[in-house]
Amino acid sequence: MGIKSFQGSRKHSQVADETPLKVSDYMSTDLITFTPDQTIEAAIEALIHHKISGGPVINEKHELVGIISEGDCIKKISESRYYNMPMQDKTIENYMAKNVETIDGNMNIFDAANKFLNAKRRRFPIVENGKLVGLISQKDILKAAMKLKGQNWK
Repeated sequence: MGIKSFQGSRKHSQVADETPLKVSDYMSTDLITFTPDQTIEAAIEALIHHKISGGPVINEKHELVGIISEGDCIKKISESRYYNMPMQDKTIENYMAKNVETIDGNMNIFDAANKFLNAKRRRFPIVENGKLVGLISQKDILKAAMKLKGQNWK
């Protein structure tokens, strides 16, 4: 009788890698949102109070209509000062970015990181069925990378 194998019986591993790698696993869902009819001053106060650099602008149907950022607000402050015009009655709708690029919640977190590099954006909203469901930021990508540190990144 001969020896068939020196390694012994082999276990067939059928354990799927359950490491969360999708944008939806790391996106923020408890969002600070704005409406188009809010004033720029209200937006500035909210950005400062919540320590955020921008946020999505939604309509009454919870549909994404734009993004307002610190840069948009600074631009308005600068224009207001230059033209010596008050800004109390100026609304977000006039200063927000309207053609907002979104990202798919099912996208791989590393593909999203690459998208951040190419688009030079700080945040991407996630929209499903026309409704805002979340937001992924560069900081969320960094948090995901730290959670996955030491694992196989495929």
